[in-house]
Amino acid sequence: MNVDDVKALATRIREEVAKAITGQHDTVDLMLTALFAGGHILLEGPPGTAKTMTARCFAQALGVAYGRIQFTPDLMPGDIVGSNIYNFQTGQFTLTRGPIFCDLLLADEINRTPPKTQAALLEAMQEHAVTFDGTTHSLGRNFMVVATQNPIEHQGVYPLPEAQLDRFLFKHRVSYPGPEEERAIIIHHGGGSASHDIAQYGIKAQTDRKTLEKALETVGSVTLVDDVVGYIAALVRATRDTADLEVGASPRAGAMLARAARARAALDGRAYVIPDDVKALAVPALRHRVILSPAAQIDGRLVEQIVSDLVDQTEVPR
Repeated sequence: MNVDDVKALATRIREEVAKAITGQHDTVDLMLTALFAGGHILLEGPPGTAKTMTARCFAQALGVAYGRIQFTPDLMPGDIVGSNIYNFQTGQFTLTRGPIFCDLLLADEINRTPPKTQAALLEAMQEHAVTFDGTTHSLGRNFMVVATQNPIEHQGVYPLPEAQLDRFLFKHRVSYPGPEEERAIIIHHGGGSASHDIAQYGIKAQTDRKTLEKALETVGSVTLVDDVVGYIAALVRATRDTADLEVGASPRAGAMLARAARARAALDGRAYVIPDDVKALAVPALRHRVILSPAAQIDGRLVEQIVSDLVDQTEVPR
């Protein structure tokens, strides 16, 4: 598989998702970038903006093992990863696997459960594995989390811990559709039986585990020259030097941004990364890894604008 094959595969996945989802092109593009970069994505937006529906259609178009967890305040870590249950007939413990054992996990409304339960995802997201009683169980190389959350200003939500946020490659804000898209949504979904069964849209699987593994290998071979590496490092370090941010991006942020830039290049049919790949992904890759300074909060500054300004101020390699 080469970068042209990756580009063609991504185009087919977009077309399948578009059978059910009107608009949300930027959301699907970031989900594809996260997929081929081997990362996870957090979708934030108000209710009714098709976050969950988009994730379900995306999984259907991939054709991989799909799991879903509806996060609630009373959810326990064992409800996510599973547990060892003693079998009185055999006299042995049997592993009962939780919904996390899949290829693509939809963590729906992830910020409606306390941090203790959210932390059950930490090992899985970082190492693609979970541990029971000293035994580690692999989730596979292709394991991906697509999480959704309501804005922190809404009732009944918990802020995600910084360690959890840092494991997401992207945080994407899902906005309301434009006038024409909203009309199309009403026409498309406002009549008939109002069924939420995505099978009615005829979305067909375009890939499988082996194909995804080959795509990941192709993305990993995309050229990243020293000048672009230096550009990424300078941008990440700039988040730690500005007075507008109390906490800057971690070293992990630079490594994940590089992987994402490789994926974006492959999705564009290029075997090399250009600075524009880094620029396009800087805000969704960094917005959740930094913390505003008290002065910036008082001034009403937005993280997105600060990161965007840092991108403009950082010297771009020729």
